[in-house]
Amino acid sequence: MLFFTEIFHLLMEQTNLHYEQFLDGQAGPSRRLPDITLPDMITFIVLALQMGHFLQDTLHDCWSRLRQTRTPLFGETMTRDRCLHILHFLHFADNSQRPDQSEEYDRMWKLRTVFDTLDDNYAKFSNPSENLAVDEVIVKYL
Repeated sequence: MLFFTEIFHLLMEQTNLHYEQFLDGQAGPSRRLPDITLPDMITFIVLALQMGHFLQDTLHDCWSRLRQTRTPLFGETMTRDRCLHILHFLHFADNSQRPDQSEEYDRMWKLRTVFDTLDDNYAKFSNPSENLAVDEVIVKYL
């Protein structure tokens, strides 16, 4: 959590901001859903990572009630609609802050804050010991 707490906060703030911007762009009144909280965002990320361990045909199958394909973890952890809401509005940066496309345009500007935060946190919290071992899988065999 030392490495990712700031990123979870960033995702929560930017996703809520994107949802607000979406609501502002709507012509008529729309039903407002509750803001995404930090526990919601952490749960969403954990479920998204967990989905890689299950063989399902579609995202909706994770919340299936069919006995053959049922995976209780997802339905017991977060509702399908809440997960889809977060997925739909998931954002890493404010679109209104898009930089001008000049010669020094950063094509990764939406993710730049995430990379910079991870870089800072790895430098701040990672303190490798004096004795490190490198596995042969990591280094190409000569």
